[in-house]
Amino acid sequence: MKVVVPVEKFEGLSSLVSAHFGRTPLFAVVGLRGDGGVESLTAVENTGEHLGGRVSVEELIGKLKPDALIVKGMGPRGLNAFQSQGIAVFTGEFATLEDAVKGYVKGQLRGLTEACREARHRF
Repeated sequence: MKVVVPVEKFEGLSSLVSAHFGRTPLFAVVGLRGDGGVESLTAVENTGEHLGGRVSVEELIGKLKPDALIVKGMGPRGLNAFQSQGIAVFTGEFATLEDAVKGYVKGQLRGLTEACREARHRF
């Protein structure tokens, strides 16, 4: 299983989870074993359009083929895109990557069903 989490700076499991999904500098890509233990941990630079790139963050993450995203919040465009791709999006109370992953493995996170009201995307 593979989960993706936006992080401020990559410091392994101690990485702080970013509050803004689309503008995070990095994404932690966590491979999980069947028992919930961490099998692999890498960082991917956010080259999405919010940071001057030419692809949307939704495309960037879609290419990673995660089973789930763990976020503090997300705008409506991202949430709709991931839901349509069949990628589960979870949220909860956590500060570090380790806390987020443990919460996910233990089933303590909730599915994100409502986009952030502060998002500035226009349709």
